[in-house]
Amino acid sequence: MQNIVLVGPMGAGKSTIGRGLAGLLRRPFFDTDDEIQRRTGVDIPTIFDYEGEDGFRRRETAVLESLLREHEGAIIATGGGIVERPENRALLREHFVIYLRVPVEEQFRRTRRNRNRPLLNQVEDPKAKLQELFDRRDPLYQEVASMTLEGRGRRVRDAVRGVCSALQVQRPDLCRTRRSR
Repeated sequence: MQNIVLVGPMGAGKSTIGRGLAGLLRRPFFDTDDEIQRRTGVDIPTIFDYEGEDGFRRRETAVLESLLREHEGAIIATGGGIVERPENRALLREHFVIYLRVPVEEQFRRTRRNRNRPLLNQVEDPKAKLQELFDRRDPLYQEVASMTLEGRGRRVRDAVRGVCSALQVQRPDLCRTRRSR
């Protein structure tokens, strides 16, 4: 069974929707950021402080590679910048990728109070940074996406059901639960 990978900008709801989808489909769930923190024993801002963004991205690639290699049929939520590296995009294209596309205004609303966002905490204008990241990354998300879903202002339960409904239409084989196989 193919892995389902969620990509999109910070604040898109990848982790929250991924957990809900994994529960609904009775599949294992992994979050690349959580996995990096678990493996290193430190939070992401600390990695950025000591290794910079490039060091974090190297760790992110290693975690993505291992999760995709070691698991089958998992739901995997990724960090917003995972598409920046060509090797990650190549890996992602081998799986079913859902791009959760969220407008910058919604991203800002969802992330403005979160202090665990190194790329936003280091700038004077976080909203402008979100726009810059969106402009650069949106084409990359679209490049790897098997499916794009607009995500704005929906309750988590409704978003999870929407993702599952879209999967059933486009790829019914991916929306079966482990028990229903």
